[in-house]
Amino acid sequence: MAASIPTATVIAADLAGMRSQTFGLAQRAGLDPHLHALVPRGIWRHVPAAWWPAPLRAIMPLGLGPDYRDHPVISIGGSGGAVGAALRRHGARVIQVQNPRLSPARFDLVIANRHDRISGPNVVLTRTALHGVTPALLDQARREWTPFLAHLPRPLVAVLVGGGNGRFRLGRAEGAALATQLAAMMRRDRVGIALTPSRRTDPEVCGALQRALAGPDAWVWDQTGPNPYMGLLACADVVVVTMDSVSMISEAVATSAPVMVASLPGRSRRIGHFLHDLTQAGRIRPFAGRLETWPVTPLDDTVMAAEAVRHYLGLAAVVQQ
Repeated sequence: MAASIPTATVIAADLAGMRSQTFGLAQRAGLDPHLHALVPRGIWRHVPAAWWPAPLRAIMPLGLGPDYRDHPVISIGGSGGAVGAALRRHGARVIQVQNPRLSPARFDLVIANRHDRISGPNVVLTRTALHGVTPALLDQARREWTPFLAHLPRPLVAVLVGGGNGRFRLGRAEGAALATQLAAMMRRDRVGIALTPSRRTDPEVCGALQRALAGPDAWVWDQTGPNPYMGLLACADVVVVTMDSVSMISEAVATSAPVMVASLPGRSRRIGHFLHDLTQAGRIRPFAGRLETWPVTPLDDTVMAAEAVRHYLGLAAVVQQ
């Protein structure tokens, strides 16, 4: 009888980015992740998690069973880190993803990005965000989406559009500028374009992109039907991605396509360090409104992080697919 897959308890806000990182890490480490959504309550929603005097009382009940100490816990972010550190004091084995804004010594293992600028004997640093984009998943998506995208010219440029946040702006003006650049590239370089917005993309930005890219050489997802995100990553000859999302850039560079990053007004020291590292590695270039190609190989530090988790848990190495 085949051995059962070990369970991992995931402590995270129920957000797509949090799930993609924690579930991606767990699954690629050979673990079966189960989300226990982290929801702060009352006044603690407005207080930084590092200041919570009693983190387990500052959140809605997680619904952990009495055997939660028997399974590794994967926490993420500042609030996840506060709760993870509290669970560790109660005997849990805790793997923290991202900078916890607490001492790494309060966790068994910390997996953070280089741009977090933290260190310690139990800290593993990655160049990219964690994710579940594997070669096998890309192969499957390529088979599924190649017929659907076959009418578009080659080379095919996949465009991944994020949204404004506390660091970068992507509103009407920025969306119009990006749309103009993409339309000009489509005409001058005779490329096909397949574009997907995200949940964070302003509807006005979506409208500007749809108008600028109307015609037979482009396709813009209208956010109905199956999500094409993985298919676009798998089928693209080149990827353009907005600079607001470390996760989208990390997933894009895990493919075999060159990646160009579209700049946005704003500033983030951490994302600046992240982009600098990938530029130095030759994996990304700025998007200047023209098609660029250059030799690249997939860059995916989730493999290294997953093996660190396996080593910590005393599990045999797994073959990444």
